[in-house]
Amino acid sequence: MSGTDLPDVRSAAEVPAGAPAYDVVVVGFGIAGGCAALEAARAGARVLLLERAAVHGGTSALSGGHFYLGAGTPVQEATGHADDVEAMARYLTLTSKDPDAEKIRAYCEGSVEHFGWLEALGFAFERSYYPEKAVIQPGTQGLMFTGNEKVWPFLEQARPAPRGHKVPVPGDTDGTRLVMDLLRDRVVEAGVEVRYETGVTHLVADDTGAVVGVEWRSFERTGAVLAPAVVLAAGGFVMNPDMVATHTPALGSKLFTLGSTYDDGLGIRLGASVGGALEHMDEPFITAPFYPPSVLVTGLVVNRDGERFVAEDSYHARTSYHVMQQPDQVAWLIVDSAHMEEQRMSLCPLVDGWETVEEMEEGLGIATGALAKTLDRYNEHAARGEDPDFHKHPDWLAPQDQGPWGAYDLSLGKALYAGFTLGGLRVSVDGEVRRADGSLVPGLYAAGACASNLAQDGAGYCSGTQLGEGSFFGRRAGRRAALG
Repeated sequence: MSGTDLPDVRSAAEVPAGAPAYDVVVVGFGIAGGCAALEAARAGARVLLLERAAVHGGTSALSGGHFYLGAGTPVQEATGHADDVEAMARYLTLTSKDPDAEKIRAYCEGSVEHFGWLEALGFAFERSYYPEKAVIQPGTQGLMFTGNEKVWPFLEQARPAPRGHKVPVPGDTDGTRLVMDLLRDRVVEAGVEVRYETGVTHLVADDTGAVVGVEWRSFERTGAVLAPAVVLAAGGFVMNPDMVATHTPALGSKLFTLGSTYDDGLGIRLGASVGGALEHMDEPFITAPFYPPSVLVTGLVVNRDGERFVAEDSYHARTSYHVMQQPDQVAWLIVDSAHMEEQRMSLCPLVDGWETVEEMEEGLGIATGALAKTLDRYNEHAARGEDPDFHKHPDWLAPQDQGPWGAYDLSLGKALYAGFTLGGLRVSVDGEVRRADGSLVPGLYAAGACASNLAQDGAGYCSGTQLGEGSFFGRRAGRRAALG
């Protein structure tokens, strides 16, 4: 059986008499599923939450804890960063592959309320700001820029504001575990029935095509439950080689996949089995950050022809996207001795150091004079705080003219690129699964990495988008599923 095969749809007529019945069944206990279950229960529904793993959390719990929030959150206000709905919506529209105006508007208008909802789980974002260029705050700082807000041309088209809100846990990973533990406690308090080590294998539909339940398996035991609403929140498909090869071949053997064991696309395939349409399945998120430290951003990124092709102060996924478009996917970051510091993440290895630019060209296999020409032009303008070619922000402009020089390898297969999938089921603003003709699949909802919402463009992605939208739209899906 291929990993792209769709599960069979079970007929409601085949469900044994006396099968348990709920108002809402949620599939998957990551950030989206947990939020959906909690909101459905708070809306008065009897909720069953099924999780294949032995514990809650999913892939969400592995992440550092960035939530992309804005429009004037308490952290933004406390740190003196003005933001509003229009600026946030404008930026997300500019950086979306196929912007969904309704979803973007809902997310931006609900962002401050969602901030408060998250803190009400039992934690507080620190009212502090981290000004450096980093993948995520190294400490517990509550706010930083996590996208291309200050990168040309976006900073000229939408007023920039930092929107990366990090939970108060130091380090690059596991910060979201704090949120997931609190979410688990609130889910239990709300009366949600949670079954672990129980995976959904099939959807149950009636003779009109409406989803009315699920079949499940837990080790050797199987069963079925009925419910007029099912919410799929079972993750993406990065761990499914067949789906990756079919939809996102760029996430091949040279990349480290970011996901948990159960990011195998089953939730997406369950939705497709009853006619749910798929969206943006060919869009991956791929990155290998060369910063921190921030000083490395002052260097210049060149391809094998010694030419620049992207502003070096771009969000790391945007830089990586452009590396993937270069000949043979080869690129280097060139830094002089005055601006070279040891990488904190060491994802892009140092190739070597050279006393002269000519030696560097020879060492990298760049045509004689090509890199020297690029470097001379960059240095001439950087000395004046200018970058007419790629408009790097003046904060990150500095001549690279103090030899010796070093080169960090950003090439695919040399740098440690990581990635995950962004596509999923096509859904409404309330998580209702749509068919290809735009009609709804009755009784079926999707959220998180099972659904395609705002995080649809690897080059325009912002850290925190998936946690932010997964929790926000998970809540909306849960409420709509409960209220019908």
